[in-house]
Amino acid sequence: QVQLVESGGGLVQPGGSLRLSCAASGSISGIYSMGWYRQALGKQRELVAAITFGGSRNYADSVKGRFTISRDNAKNTVYLQMNSAKPEDTAVYYCNTHPIVTLAWGQGTQVTVSS
Repeated sequence: QVQLVESGGGLVQPGGSLRLSCAASGSISGIYSMGWYRQALGKQRELVAAITFGGSRNYADSVKGRFTISRDNAKNTVYLQMNSAKPEDTAVYYCNTHPIVTLAWGQGTQVTVSS
């Protein structure tokens, strides 16, 4: 089964930027849609953004205009560019298939937005 490894998280100041990466151990070219999810402390995991094989994107209202999802099928990698970060973006970020989660969750990458 394809395994997912997220990276790129860290501490960022409000208004700052981060680029998250999700590397898959196998091909994602056959996966129709991939998504980035996040889980803040004490809250349920939620979808942040998703992208289809053809490049169609959708975003949660809370990140529209600030985050950009992209995918490189040749590198089996999905990215999340986070701009204009807000404290409420603080969470562990994960990637997986969308809209149905079919792969084992990776370890995630922690994003903390704080001054």
